[in-house]
Amino acid sequence: MDSSRFSGKKIILGVTGCIAAYKSALLVRELVKAGAEVRVVMTPSAARFVAPLTFSTLSCNEVIINIFPGDSSSGTSQNTWHIDLALWADLMIVAPASVNTVAKIAHGFADNALTTLITARRCPLMIVPTADVDMYNYVLTQENLKKIESTGAYILEAEEGELASGLKGKGRLPEIDKILDAVSVVLSSRKKDFSGRKVIVTAGPTYEDIDPVRFIGNRSSGKMGYAIAKAAFLRGAEVTLISGPSSEKPYQEFRLIKVHSASEMEAALRNEITDHDTLIMSAAVADFKPAVKAENKIKKDAKPASIELTENADIVKSLIGLTAGKVIAGFALETENETANALNKLKSKGLDLIALNSAVKEGAGFEHDTNELTLIAKDGSQTAVPMMLKFDAANVILDNVLKVKK
Repeated sequence: MDSSRFSGKKIILGVTGCIAAYKSALLVRELVKAGAEVRVVMTPSAARFVAPLTFSTLSCNEVIINIFPGDSSSGTSQNTWHIDLALWADLMIVAPASVNTVAKIAHGFADNALTTLITARRCPLMIVPTADVDMYNYVLTQENLKKIESTGAYILEAEEGELASGLKGKGRLPEIDKILDAVSVVLSSRKKDFSGRKVIVTAGPTYEDIDPVRFIGNRSSGKMGYAIAKAAFLRGAEVTLISGPSSEKPYQEFRLIKVHSASEMEAALRNEITDHDTLIMSAAVADFKPAVKAENKIKKDAKPASIELTENADIVKSLIGLTAGKVIAGFALETENETANALNKLKSKGLDLIALNSAVKEGAGFEHDTNELTLIAKDGSQTAVPMMLKFDAANVILDNVLKVKK
């Protein structure tokens, strides 16, 4: 976790009464590790699942549960604490948000400390609803979520999986890393501006087999491509991720297509491109492959003098007949003559946007969590992207994709 990701940000975390409340302790820890100051507000029922002391210890702040003090017979110094705290925050998150609390928020109730703060806040609101499958899918719950979203709040929907009841379905609290990514989107004042768009992202390396156990490849980890896919999803896109071998974890909502070689990636793109409006080619596709793949493992004592290579097809060029009217972005990872090489790729491949990054700059390129880019548009305009987390860089790329007019 980057300790400066949310540096200086002030976040209120609302915790409501459901079994997923225990995961909120992990969320507090990660927010604090990322540099945020966190104040936790619990509903009284949430305190039946997790002790307030847990959140107080992790946040290093007092936890608020009740609107009024326990004993006001001798007066109180709390005054308008709810207004003060509401004005303090840069972001308010409710995670998990129970069906009951979702209903209260949708209809403007202010009957406990948490819902009172929601009505008083001036900062963005992020709701992470969580419930058992039938409660989550209940028509009024879904209507309430839509109503909250219509007010400008960001809704991070629940994930599918095994629930506390033993049932399987939609209702689980999303993984903590996904919540943190959504926090990054909301804090950057971005919205679900990719809603209605269908985006294909390619990611990772391709492996070109020499024999059944060896291959020609590169050091691409897939981090950049997966970050772009995640950012696009959190901004509302329907995402298809075509990934070469990678240990990166996708969101469960992706349509994930795993491939091995450049030819497999090309075939997958041919099958998918027609149904999508945006293609972001982040994969590090091998330029060459062995002319012949040995049927059996080449033995050491065979001492092959050389491996004959043949050129892989240029995937983007091969798709030109299928990409008319679509937004196409690519990458150029260079070690020399960087801008000239990137401009040549932009023109020769018919791209709308290319992201140039260096293979030799420390902290950029393969295997790093950070990247530094220069985005070059079809009209020649350039946008410098300083060193930042790849997820944040992905959002800048998507900002520029939105500027492309077709």
